[in-house]
Amino acid sequence: MPKKPTRQTVDLSQYPNLVVIYLGMRVNAFTGFKMLLGMGPKISAAVAAKPDGLLLHESVFYSFRHFGMRQYWRDFESLEAWSRSEPHIRWWQNFLRDSGGAGFWHETYFRQGGMEAVYVDMNSPTGMARFAPTSPAKGSMFSARQRVGMAGRARNPAGISEEEFYSGR
Repeated sequence: MPKKPTRQTVDLSQYPNLVVIYLGMRVNAFTGFKMLLGMGPKISAAVAAKPDGLLLHESVFYSFRHFGMRQYWRDFESLEAWSRSEPHIRWWQNFLRDSGGAGFWHETYFRQGGMEAVYVDMNSPTGMARFAPTSPAKGSMFSARQRVGMAGRARNPAGISEEEFYSGR
C-alpha cells in the first residue's frame, strides 16, 4: 500500500528579518583549483566559529569546478557585520586584488522583500545574470546595502573602496 507523503512547512515568525544568501566560486583557470581548495578549510573554520547571526550554513556542489554555499542569517546587519570583519574582509580584499583563476558570486534574498547580487570574474552567466541584464558594480551598485535599497551606511569600512578597486591600486 502506498504511503502518503509527509507535508510540512516552517514557522518563520521568529525570523522577521531573515536573509538567505547563496555564494559560489567557479574555477576559470587551472590555478583556480588552488584558490577553491584553499578556501574550503578557511570557510569551515569561519563557520565553526559561529558568527553572531548565522543560523545555518550548507555546502552546495554545482559541478566539478563550481562549489558554493547557502547561508541563513538572522538579519542583514549580522551578515554585513561579519562580511566587514576578519577573516572575511581579508579574503575579499585579496580576491579583489587577484581572483587567482576563480570567479565568485553571491545572490541575497530578504524575507521582507528585495534581492541583490554581484558577480566577479564569472566567465559565463550564473543565477540571475542568466536572465537579467548586468551592469558594472559602480556607484550605488558597489555595495549590497545600496543594491538592495537599504537606508544607512555600512557600520565598518568595506574591504576595498570603489576608488581603490577601479583605480587598480
